Amino acid sequence: MVSLPSPDFLRELAETLRAGGIDDPELEAQWIVQDARDEAHAREITQRRANHEPLQYLLGKWEFYGLEVLVGAGVLIPRADTETLVESVLCRLRNKPSPVIADLCTGSGCIALALKSQRPDADVTGIEKQAAAMKYADANAVRLKLDVQFSAGDVLDAETAARFRGLDCIVCNPPYLTAADMAALQTEVTYEPETALAGGEDGLDFYRAITAVWKDSLCADGLLAYEVGAHQADAVAAILRENGFTDVETVRDLNGIERVVLGRKTGSSEHLP
Repeated sequence: MVSLPSPDFLRELAETLRAGGIDDPELEAQWIVQDARDEAHAREITQRRANHEPLQYLLGKWEFYGLEVLVGAGVLIPRADTETLVESVLCRLRNKPSPVIADLCTGSGCIALALKSQRPDADVTGIEKQAAAMKYADANAVRLKLDVQFSAGDVLDAETAARFRGLDCIVCNPPYLTAADMAALQTEVTYEPETALAGGEDGLDFYRAITAVWKDSLCADGLLAYEVGAHQADAVAAILRENGFTDVETVRDLNGIERVVLGRKTGSSEHLP
């Protein structure tokens, strides 16, 4: 780690980042020197960042819901928007003792681990298809000392869903970018796995399939909670209603975007708070 970097060295790094078109070069320069082994390493990271490699991959970790989560190539980078999904689920399970939760498309495990960190009594399982992502999820659980189980499986496969029954909550941040979104990705995002981003022509493929395949895995009054992309909330809410979910609602993130869609399994007599 670079200790007490000189103002001149920080300015040098910031100028390299600024020349590469990085939006907040001074702040990113500070983050880089905090994690670099020495000045040479800091310059190497800075040059790669100036070429628009994701800072999170270069640092090898990122904060999510107060947890330091390991990330790298092959896993989706945790984003602050997703904390709205965690908050929404925690709020709606606050009076449920020892809830059984499945986090689909778990990736780095950040959602599952955040939920467990706030609800130690919960039984939380993360399900992921990609082996590269599973390695990060397992490593994060060990590093954070959180008892979350991670299970390999294709969440679009009915056989995977059949392994899980009586769930109190299913939470999911699925791939939801449209074909048009995928064709116009920011350079940094192109480094992230396409399998964690692409949601089909209209971005809704995973919502349609998961809702249909997993609804029988929920207990009576069980909660289904999705993160959604901008302008997708109405369409995803309609998918939940078409599959018999009630008390369907949306929650806005800190930017005012409808970011979360939730619903209860048919038969609920309790309205969402």
